[in-house]
Amino acid sequence: MPEQQPEQREPEQPGQDAGPKPKLVFDDPFDRQTSDDTDQGWGGAGESTGRGIDWYRSQRPPHHGG
Repeated sequence: MPEQQPEQREPEQPGQDAGPKPKLVFDDPFDRQTSDDTDQGWGGAGESTGRGIDWYRSQRPPHHGG
């Protein structure tokens, strides 16, 4: 009878339960980074929209003068 190898299981990560996730989360929401909290998409040499200064001036609201 061949020797049986013990089952190899992946090590469990600490803090992970096999149970369902709680419905209410009581952690600090300011600890998580949001998509608007990055430098992604802020100025720089990004994609060109093709809108020149004339377009922006034509879109100026009346209460901004001009």
